[in-house]
Amino acid sequence: MNNRFENAALEETRRYFLGRGAGVSLGAMALGLLENLRQAIAEPKQNLGLPDLPHNSPRAKNVIFLTQSGGPSQIELFDHKPDLMKWAGKELPESIRGGQRLTTMTANQKQLIMPSRTKFKRYGESGATLGEWLPYHGEIADELCFIKSMVTDEINHAPAMTKFLTGHQLPGRPSMGAWSSYGLGSENQNLPDYLVLISKMKRPSDQPLYDHYWGSGFLPSQYQGVKLRNAKEPVLYLRDPDGMPRSVRRGMLNGISELNQMRLEQTGDPEIETRIRQYEMAWRMQSSIPELNDLSDEPESTFELYGPDSRRPGSYAANCVQARRLIERGVRFVQLFHPDWDHHSRLSSWCVARCRDTDQASAALVKDLKQRGLLDETLVIWGGEFGRGVAGQGKWDSPEGGRDHHPRCFTTWLAGGGVKAGLTYGATDEFSYNVAENPVHVRDLHATVLHLLGIDHERFTYRHQGLDFKLTGVEPSNIIKEILA
Repeated sequence: MNNRFENAALEETRRYFLGRGAGVSLGAMALGLLENLRQAIAEPKQNLGLPDLPHNSPRAKNVIFLTQSGGPSQIELFDHKPDLMKWAGKELPESIRGGQRLTTMTANQKQLIMPSRTKFKRYGESGATLGEWLPYHGEIADELCFIKSMVTDEINHAPAMTKFLTGHQLPGRPSMGAWSSYGLGSENQNLPDYLVLISKMKRPSDQPLYDHYWGSGFLPSQYQGVKLRNAKEPVLYLRDPDGMPRSVRRGMLNGISELNQMRLEQTGDPEIETRIRQYEMAWRMQSSIPELNDLSDEPESTFELYGPDSRRPGSYAANCVQARRLIERGVRFVQLFHPDWDHHSRLSSWCVARCRDTDQASAALVKDLKQRGLLDETLVIWGGEFGRGVAGQGKWDSPEGGRDHHPRCFTTWLAGGGVKAGLTYGATDEFSYNVAENPVHVRDLHATVLHLLGIDHERFTYRHQGLDFKLTGVEPSNIIKEILA
């Protein structure tokens, strides 16, 4: 008998809560969800970065990083050394090598000099020298700022690329894009602050691209790069199941958000806040991503400018078009990866193929940004993790010859975003083996990019495990003032 009365009392309590208690009813709850839906759509939360940034007046608002993975050869593409012909087949002088480390692939062979496989020309009023495999670059030579004296410390791909992108050779640090997203945020509400596009190659590539290259490291995970896949669904798990109305999905997200918010207030865990933001971002991306990937609104002139490969989804050229579209939509940092620049053999054919993939589209992107009035506020960066050595790998005089990794000098170029156009900065020795003038370490490049975004790299820190970490680390880093417009 007692159990029956207890059950009745419990049922009355449930009815009271759902029906009469405090004026709450199922209808009122539904109206609340609809009101939350209207507020979420009408007043999305903005992610405008840290309150004390920018530190100085920014010259660049956005960044497009054209990452050439594998180590493009500066000797064939940018760094003209005509006197190498008289050294052809001779051994590199020990006074030049200076005991520098070689990889295991060439450490046991004689360092016989292989002159450039290309002819060079001067272009534009700046007189920039470019190899014949990059003819379209010649058309934008006066827009580019070449840094021919880049230096890194790592001789193998993964640590060198990790350092090039995160400032440290070991995984676990935030990438440059994640740092910029954390510091500056984005005024765009329908797409992430940091997006990554990887070229879909015509043949399989053996160049691995690791997620930590665009990771957030110890920063909250909301700042990591979001990879757009070369597939029917560019971002997985965005599409609702068939038959699910948008209102039902919105109501579910509102309920999850309230629970997450309660837990966040209890624990202060920043990953819960990330989860809340990512749910909301995914909701908005359900409409923004399909619109972004639909290039049917691009005029024919776009595909003529970027080349025929721009019609192939996932190609480097198509990704360059997407990069411009992302910048137009307010995305802060866009990073393209094009692999397969690792030419230990058959350099004369494989390097040509990679230039054919990227030359016209890279030049078209700079032209396109300029004609749309976006280049002044967009910093474009082109480069790989290191360069190539002057000695031939294999037979130096054979079509099968290639070049090994070389970290002591390589070339990167910048355009727009507050850098001097038509400038060549730095120089190498007669063998393109050592920096002869104005060395630029990877840390210096990072400090300069942050400066152009309005950030003082010395003051831009994140406390982790009791230490104040910086993108530029603890070693001296200098802004390359000579290249600033």
